[in-house]
Amino acid sequence: MTVSPRCAGKESVKKLRGQLFVIAAPSGAGKTSLVRALMQHRPDLRFSISYTTRPQRPNEVDKRDYFFVDERTFEQMAATGKFLEHARVFDHHYGTSKAQVEALLEQGENVLLEIDWQGAQQIRRAMPTCHSIFILPPSREALEQRLRGRQSDSDEVIARRLRDSIGDMSHWAEFDAVVINDDFGQATSDLAAIVAGETRRFSRQRPELRPLLDRLLS
Repeated sequence: MTVSPRCAGKESVKKLRGQLFVIAAPSGAGKTSLVRALMQHRPDLRFSISYTTRPQRPNEVDKRDYFFVDERTFEQMAATGKFLEHARVFDHHYGTSKAQVEALLEQGENVLLEIDWQGAQQIRRAMPTCHSIFILPPSREALEQRLRGRQSDSDEVIARRLRDSIGDMSHWAEFDAVVINDDFGQATSDLAAIVAGETRRFSRQRPELRPLLDRLLS
């Protein structure tokens, strides 16, 4: 059977399925700022906006930073399978729209998710070909300084976030690559390199990570 030139042309322009990049970090590691900088550096990336039930912060915009919804709406979406992943973090729910991510990937877009380690586990089970990246702070002191710098949480909340961050960081070995956010510009460049395909250079198995992790997790 002969394929007409018109049909062959349509097949040749069909886009390949996009790649999914998952970025996670403990609270205060600078994940959100790094993701924003990466998006500026790589405007071809598409950011998947999460749903959340937590209160909107003064500097945040609905449908740009998050889809802010109430508990009832979130629970209905979870019950009807609308989320690719969802988790409860610090008394609030977060979730990633399955339809949003699938549509972008099918269009050939490379998609970036900014989620917590629990969500990353669910994503890896659902989409094992995703690229997962974990961001570490350079020290516990830097982590606390960043949390206090937000000036939006009480001392009690900050202390709780610091305790929970230790548990979050214990999951670092589940990720394909690890980036240390010591120098912001360098960390942004490292993320861009991973997106460009240099994952091996930032492997979780590189020996220089061990002394830092011993200090962070002890």
